[in-house]
This record gives sequence, structure tokens and C-alpha cells, in this order.
Amino acid sequence: MLRALYNLLWLVALPVALLRLVWRGRKEPGYVRHVGERLGAYGKLPAAGPWLWVHAVSVGETRAAQPLIEALLASYPSHRLLLTHMTPTGRQTGAQLFGAQPRVTQCYLPYDLPWLVRRFLRYFRPVAGMLMETEVWPSLVRGARLEGVPLLLVNARLSPRSYRRTARFGQAATAMYRDFTAVLAQTQGDAERFRALGLPAVEVTGNLKFDMEPPEAGLRRGRLLRKGFGARAVFAATSTREGEEALVLAAFARWLALAAPAPAAVPRPALLLVPRHPQRFDEVAALVARQGFSLQRRSAFGDAAGWEQSGLPEPVTADVLLGDSMGEMALYFAASDLAFIGGSLLPLGGQNLIEACAAGTPVLIGPHTFNFAQATEDAIAAGACRRVADADELMRTAATVLGDAPGLAAMRDAARAFSVLHRGATQRTMAALAQVIGAAR
Repeated sequence: MLRALYNLLWLVALPVALLRLVWRGRKEPGYVRHVGERLGAYGKLPAAGPWLWVHAVSVGETRAAQPLIEALLASYPSHRLLLTHMTPTGRQTGAQLFGAQPRVTQCYLPYDLPWLVRRFLRYFRPVAGMLMETEVWPSLVRGARLEGVPLLLVNARLSPRSYRRTARFGQAATAMYRDFTAVLAQTQGDAERFRALGLPAVEVTGNLKFDMEPPEAGLRRGRLLRKGFGARAVFAATSTREGEEALVLAAFARWLALAAPAPAAVPRPALLLVPRHPQRFDEVAALVARQGFSLQRRSAFGDAAGWEQSGLPEPVTADVLLGDSMGEMALYFAASDLAFIGGSLLPLGGQNLIEACAAGTPVLIGPHTFNFAQATEDAIAAGACRRVADADELMRTAATVLGDAPGLAAMRDAARAFSVLHRGATQRTMAALAQVIGAAR
């Protein structure tokens, strides 16, 4: 009954979903490209496989999937890899990471209606499918089982809040998750919550994000950007979400006001502000200007590859440098002395802090980290991260940490050690996948 109601709601919502693509396409044209794929039309893409399929909804999941995809390509040289997304930014990130790899094909996953899912599965006929983290679509999961496609939930996480919401559906939720061939969980806590839903096939394989190596070119170019700030301390606010930038900028203004009486020999700190969603870059730039800060934009500095030959085209002298580019998080972290990870000042669940630690950049985090609870707590325990209650405490803590050179160096060392300590999820995930892929051949 619930499944029938779900499908009916999707059928009613489909015109709205298509109109929403048009609406969002006003600011981000990628939403109105490849619309046919969202309706299960893939005739322009190659069908010949055999295919291994990885679904990564957006940017974070696509980056997290990188070590897994590279391992799949290396371990199964006779297979092609299908990488699906739901957002243009996820697709763009996938193109940046794998665009030069001829065995990788990208497309959008169809909307979650049974006949659209069936079109997708019958067109590609994947040997096995892997959904990243939390991407559970009932019709897709059921369709894969009916079409005989082994489907795994990989790098899986289930926060206590998500568990409580899911558990309300009782046996319907259990039945949906049992359609997965296996669930490979990030942490023991995630695994216990999946098992509490009645799932027997749950294995803890760790967090793939720990196996992400920051690109050396990005780190090099980030260090060149850091030189452009001169002697100024650089505090980054990264992956910020709507509503957070205003809080950060207001608190940064108070920090600058308190720093104003300092001797002239002590330069003012700089804020490197990197919004999570590219369609908001111009909006955030306008907010920075309204707050009265001087502003420079990363996009005005041109291609970072050219910096290695001719240096930055100009120094960074503004109060705020807006990180208005995609695929350069390693660069931004390498250019920063300390980083705040957004999505955590407001109750949005937080974002991935592992990438910053892998670049050797210590982290500050807000109170709301339920989507990354274990990694955050482990980073705090390791001395790589400090938690703050609000934007004012964020800036006070940033000023304290940046003013303590030995303490900052210790946090840098702790960040690198933390990122190395938890590696190995790719190897464990591949071992679990080998049993499924081998059986499905």
C-alpha cells in the first residue's frame, strides 16, 4: 500500500519536478541539460558493457567515490564504469575527476518511478550497482532486485535522526533495505542502526573519504595562493550554506574591530570564503559588499596552472577572497592556516572535514554535525578539530588558534595523522564487492 502511494505521489510530482529543473536552470543551466536522462532516455549513450555502476548524487558523494572508482577500474579492466548523479555540480565534479578516463560514462539517474527505473536498468544491465552513502530510492532498490542487479549501499551512513525517521515506517522500511544485496557501513554506530531496522547483511568497512588523496597540483597551487596573502593570517570558511555566510561575516567584522588597536606591524587577518553551491557565488559576493568588506574573487586570478610559471597575477589584499570555483578544495585548504567547515552553524548536519585534515589544515566545526558525527568526534579527540557553539565563538577561537604558533603547528600535525590513521576503507569495500561482482558474472 505504501509503495503504491509512493508511486502515485511521484507520478503527481513529476511535472513539478520538471518545472523545478527549469526554475533552477535560470541560475544553473546544467539543470536543463540532459533532461531526457532523468526520464530514462539514454539512447545517445553506449549500451555495451559489462558495466559496474556507481551512483553519487552530488559533489561530496562524487569526491568520496573517487578512490572506489579508481580501484574498480584497476581491478576490473574488462568492465566499463557508469557514474550517475542527480545534480549538475555532481556531474561536473565527476567530469573533472574522470573526464579523461574513456571507460567512465556519466549520466543522470532517472526519477524514482518504476518504469523509468526499469528503462535505466534494462538499457545498461549493470553487473552490480553501488549507491553512495544515503541515496536510497525505493523504486530503484526494488527495481534492481526484480531485474537481478546486485545492489549495495556503500560508504553507508544512517544518523540517529535519520534512523528515527526511517523506523517510523516499520516493516516497509525494513523491506526496502532488505532489497539491497549488502550494506557497507562507515562506522559501527551506523551498522548498529541499520541492523536495528532488521538488516542482517551489514558490514563495517569504514569511510572512503579517508582514502581521498588531495591532488598534489592543488596543494602546490594552494601554497602559491597562500603566499599571495603575505604575512596575513588566512582563515577559511568552506562549504558554507545559505544563512551561514551572514553569520560568519558579521562575526568576522567584530573580529576585525577588536584587532584594529593592534600594532601596525600586525597585519589584519583575511577571510577565504567558499560557498558550497556555485549558483550562490554572485549572491554571496553581493552580501560581502553590503557588509562593507573589500572583496576579491578567485575567478579573477585565472587558471591556477599558470601560477606555477608566472605567479599570481596580483596579491590578495582584500578583507575577503571569495572562492568562486569548482573542484579546488585542496587548493583552498592549502592556502588556509585554519578552516571552518560549513553546514554546521545551522542545523544542516555538517560537511566533510576529512579533506581539510588530509591537506594538513586544522578544523573548526559548529554544533550541528549529525551527518558526520563519528568523523567529527574522532577528529576532535585527535586534536585536529575544535567545536564551537556559534559564529562569535568561531571567530574568537580562530583568533586564539591563529595567534598560538606552536598550538597551530600541533593541530596541523594532528590533522595529518588523523587522516592517515583511518585509511583502508577502499580495500575493505573492494573485498566485499569482489564476492558480489564475482557471483554476478
